[in-house]
Amino acid sequence: MEALNQFLETADGLVWGIPLIVIILFVGILLTVRLGCLQVLNLHNALRFVIHNEKDGEGEVSSFGALCTALAATIGTGNIVGVATAIGTGGPGALFWMEFAAFLGMATKYAEGVLAVKYRTVGDDGKVLGGPFYYIQNGIQERFGWNMKWLAVLFAIFGIGAGLFGIGTITQINGITSAVNTILPSAEFVNLGGHGVSYTTAITGLIVTACVAFVIIGGLRRISKVASVVVPFMAIFYVLICVFFLLLNFSHISAAIETIVRAAFNPSAVTGGVVGTMFIAMQKGIARGIFSNEAGLGSAPIAAAAARTKEPVRQGLVCMTGTFFDTIIICTMTGLIIVITGAWDPSLGLEGVNITMEAFRRGFSILPIGSGFAPYFLTISLAFFAFTTILGWAYYSEKCLQYLIGKSRKKKLAYRWIYVLAVFIGPYLTVSAVWTSADIFNGLMAFPNLIALILLSGVVARETKVFLGKFQNAKD
Repeated sequence: MEALNQFLETADGLVWGIPLIVIILFVGILLTVRLGCLQVLNLHNALRFVIHNEKDGEGEVSSFGALCTALAATIGTGNIVGVATAIGTGGPGALFWMEFAAFLGMATKYAEGVLAVKYRTVGDDGKVLGGPFYYIQNGIQERFGWNMKWLAVLFAIFGIGAGLFGIGTITQINGITSAVNTILPSAEFVNLGGHGVSYTTAITGLIVTACVAFVIIGGLRRISKVASVVVPFMAIFYVLICVFFLLLNFSHISAAIETIVRAAFNPSAVTGGVVGTMFIAMQKGIARGIFSNEAGLGSAPIAAAAARTKEPVRQGLVCMTGTFFDTIIICTMTGLIIVITGAWDPSLGLEGVNITMEAFRRGFSILPIGSGFAPYFLTISLAFFAFTTILGWAYYSEKCLQYLIGKSRKKKLAYRWIYVLAVFIGPYLTVSAVWTSADIFNGLMAFPNLIALILLSGVVARETKVFLGKFQNAKD
């Protein structure tokens, strides 16, 4: 097990080295400049389009349903466990880089949504085929005459890997079972390579696996229907509790923000050299930020392509709000709570969800039932967040498979059961190995997509100029 962890750490360092971080930031800056800081100037229009669906567009689900499917995949353990892991290993400054990358990532996510709808195909049966593999293959061919199908194939392969072995299954179920085991500890019934598995972990894993199987076997419409109900409820519930916490600790917010900014550029001044360098803060913040909001990863455009819309730019704006809700709002709140309470301090010996749980315990300890309430609230939130992420990535990774093998019902059904099996085995893997493998697949998946976004940035800028011109004229 030690050898495996060492191998994964080495691979993670290579994938998430300086080149990928530079490319992610470059793409975000390039699109922000070419689109005239659209993520700020048109955020109000984007939020309005979220609740006003088009009535006559082609597609399988409404724009809101597509957004909820995407949010189901993005609002997950990254918002609770990922933020904690980033701050725990990179210091409070990691939150700054997470937010900075999210600001640029809103432009990136917008471009992904535009290209997904522009280059999608709709079959005679009304089923939509779209996502990075199609704008990599068709968009680049149309724009430059280059045959880049090989790059689209690589993206699809890495997408399947991310779904089965990374962000889609193992990290999510591992987060749920770890949280439940914290509040309902029980005796171990098996020891796997030094990693003890309790009855609570096994039973929780079985229940979640059964629920996942029930939903994903029904396909996109069932996933979208569940996500459209669960996602708004869980997000509002979590945000309201976080707002209440921050109001209780309002006087500490400014000091926490100052700590975060100082630690982003000079970590040792805040942490005393306990958690590493500025590059480590950048690396962990950007990696966990991408894990959470998936901007640049290429996953969200797979859901965006299924939206009932005839305007690529409109759906791009809707798609952009996913990063805003996920990171700018939810991750920021979680991160502030962790920094305010000091639960990230490595001397406490905590990791993953236990950092966030300790933060909520400390923050609500001033209330009569605060310390007892916090773990249960966090576990419920994490269960909802992670469950919907599992559903969203079941759809994403299946579409990647479909691009490679075509429309074989038997193969798709077999893949869904393999996906369920991956959920089942997730609780039995160690936390460090789980998150490291997720980072690796995320990074590999991002490379082909980011290349396409750079090459097709001119197409996005042109589509945006035309749509916003017509939109402004219609308002006048």
